[in-house]
Amino acid sequence: MTTLSDAPKESFRLSMLIYDSRYRSLTIQFVALLGFMLVVAWLVSNTLQNLEALGKPIDFGFFSEPASYDINQRLIDYNSRDSHLRASFVGLLNTLLVAVMGCALATVMGVVIGVMRLSKNWMLSRIMTVYVEMFRNVPVLLWIVFFMAILIETLPAPNAFRGENPSASMWLWDSLAVTNRGIYMPEPLFSRGLGDVSFFGAFNISLELIALVVALIAGFWASGRIKARADRIQEATGDRPTTWYLRLAAVVLPFAVILILLGFHLGYPALKGFNFQGGIHMRNSLIALWLALSFYTAAFIAENVRAGILAVSGGQTEAAEALGLRPNRIMSLVVLPQALRVIIPPLISQYLNLTKNSSLAIAVGYMDITGTLGGITMNQTGRELECVLLLMLVYLIISLSISLVMNWYNKRVKLVER
Repeated sequence: MTTLSDAPKESFRLSMLIYDSRYRSLTIQFVALLGFMLVVAWLVSNTLQNLEALGKPIDFGFFSEPASYDINQRLIDYNSRDSHLRASFVGLLNTLLVAVMGCALATVMGVVIGVMRLSKNWMLSRIMTVYVEMFRNVPVLLWIVFFMAILIETLPAPNAFRGENPSASMWLWDSLAVTNRGIYMPEPLFSRGLGDVSFFGAFNISLELIALVVALIAGFWASGRIKARADRIQEATGDRPTTWYLRLAAVVLPFAVILILLGFHLGYPALKGFNFQGGIHMRNSLIALWLALSFYTAAFIAENVRAGILAVSGGQTEAAEALGLRPNRIMSLVVLPQALRVIIPPLISQYLNLTKNSSLAIAVGYMDITGTLGGITMNQTGRELECVLLLMLVYLIISLSISLVMNWYNKRVKLVER
């Protein structure tokens, strides 16, 4: 009788790291990683030695020094005697403000323009084509300067609102003033304020804002639970209960209760002296930057939307039409949900590009994080390396956060195959 036994296993030898294909790739990767780390270590060591020789070791103590410069557009209280850390935080908030506003407007415009480019109306589709080709083939910096010039040259000056028969008038029951110095709008005020909470001695956050954000989060969570319950009932019985009013109440009521408890009211702008006083002032620099980035990015998003819609099989639309669905319902219920898997990945890149393009804000005098930390603070303190490294870190964190949120959303909306 013949017995079969496994071949004896070959013992490991160092030569196998080079000559054995099972280990050779790992060896090459390890050597490449080691070489990269050595190069980085040499660069860091060389930089530190040179800075030490110049008498400029890495030091972040300058953040506690007075900034000694003003920031015209800000979301929180700030004056020139505040520290460079607070000035940088104000610039960061300005960057996030433009990024959020720009991404929101660019998304809405991009979806609408992308759908219109596929319209059967020849004139409408050609106009949208001209828009896309015009905006995406001109540098965004030129659009920023162009929008700034339009706002300054075409809008009325504040003195045009003065007199018994003014040449300009306020909008929305005398609550909104559009001038060549910016837009003045009503300001939310609270008669029973809760005060502020301070972080690290430089960041003050209003407790009223925290309460409102918590109320919104709780409302959206409750709305989501109501929707999930309706989904379970539909899956079990085939009938979906009407829940829109419950979901709306879940979001609105907690927010409204908090507003009433805080004594919410509006403060309106009024012409006093040579300018408007009170209310919220959106300067032309912010408006021009916001519109230019939104219009520019919307052209690219429109192409992404058009590509996503064209990627959906025409049979889907024909089947929906055979069921008697209207064109707008076909687009919202059949086409766009399937097109999202093609639209969202490049949409993430467009959001990142818009956020990074906001660093051009200094061209129109808008003080973002690049203008504060990477501009005046760096010039005043002479701490180029520290400021540039922190600036790079800030944009890296913002970009990674956008990618994380959008990738999470992409997984939520992707089609689940059976």
